[in-house]
Amino acid sequence: MSTFDSLGNPRPASDFNEASGPFSRKSIWPPRVTAWVPAILWSAVIFTLSTDAFSAANTGSILEHILRWIVPSISQDRFEAIHFLIRKSAHFTEYFIFFLLLYRGIRAGRNGWHWSWAFGAWFIAAVYSCLDEIHQSFVASRTASAWDSLLDSTGALVALFVLFAFYRLFRRASQ
Repeated sequence: MSTFDSLGNPRPASDFNEASGPFSRKSIWPPRVTAWVPAILWSAVIFTLSTDAFSAANTGSILEHILRWIVPSISQDRFEAIHFLIRKSAHFTEYFIFFLLLYRGIRAGRNGWHWSWAFGAWFIAAVYSCLDEIHQSFVASRTASAWDSLLDSTGALVALFVLFAFYRLFRRASQ
């Protein structure tokens, strides 16, 4: 027996919750509320990305320094094409992630796949993309674009089908 074993607690806790005492990890918010927190935070990220700080001019100057450091001989046309693709990929990706977080919020700990949950999450993402473009119309260095909103909604729709495929594969694997 080691020295530490002989100094053990005479009444060890039987479970973690008992050991935590009055400071338990249980949230004051119900799970249906806390399930929405990541989606709300992500919507704030999207809102921030729609500000002047992330306009094409600002992201272009940063990206240009990085690309010219990696590939010093890159032409201006090639740089502009890469910059365009990165910006449009960001639209698609941010709403792909947003859909997943919205679905998580709607699902709120319940199991399985429901088309109503999926279309609800997609609808929220599509409406938010329209509101995001309206927000950009009020930012001097940004422009509103229906094409960007369509790209955002497409990112969310692709996430819907990817998540559906995941649930189908997972259900088959568990049977």
